[in-house]
Amino acid sequence: MTVAPEARPTQGAGRSDQVQTIFSEIAPRYDLLNHVLSLNIDRRWRRKAVRALAWDRRPEGAYLDGCAGTFDLSLELARQPGFKGRIVGADFAFPMLAAGLTKIDGAPVKAVCGDALRLPFPDDAFSGMTIGFGVRNLADLDAGLRECVRVLRPGSKLVILEFTVPPNRFVRGAYMVYFNHVLPRVGRLVSGHPWAYTYLPESVKEFPGPEGLGRRLTEAGFSAVSWTLLTGGIAAIHVGTKEGPGAP
Repeated sequence: MTVAPEARPTQGAGRSDQVQTIFSEIAPRYDLLNHVLSLNIDRRWRRKAVRALAWDRRPEGAYLDGCAGTFDLSLELARQPGFKGRIVGADFAFPMLAAGLTKIDGAPVKAVCGDALRLPFPDDAFSGMTIGFGVRNLADLDAGLRECVRVLRPGSKLVILEFTVPPNRFVRGAYMVYFNHVLPRVGRLVSGHPWAYTYLPESVKEFPGPEGLGRRLTEAGFSAVSWTLLTGGIAAIHVGTKEGPGAP
């Protein structure tokens, strides 16, 4: 398949502009396409990500959902029985936040438009943090992970849910056929965007694998880093803990 130049992930400031443009333009159809293209498996993945956050150690704490999009991961946490805290959903694509505002009405979720590389929050502000399908799009992955360390309280967890490439060659073959041929066509048809859903498989293929992301988390300052492959390895949940005593 020939990839349009616009669909190839760029780097640096160009990457930020590219990602902001894509998600701003597909925001109206983002939720529908997420569930259709994943066959609703993404809902199960989010439930597992929230469980990995260990929020019940501090149910009244403040939690950050980075690259929050339309707040699906924020709401998964907010709806947990026994959760009494508050959640900040941050994203630098304002149309994505706007598209999800009606979903968070009445939930303990606050929307903040902010860049993951320069989070508008003080040090040690949150008792935990999630990022769902967002770190892959950061213009500077290492800088973004260091920002996560900065805003988390010592002992708190970062949970990353992200696509990856399956290790099994048979699963990987079927996955690549779907990712390279089916997903871009359906995404283009439903969203009306000419290349956004070609960018997605390109960005996954260039992103570090589970071990690579785990290493980057450790280098950023997280300890006890682990990961779990999901659905044959088409996605993974990474968990890291900010070094220091347990969150108060």
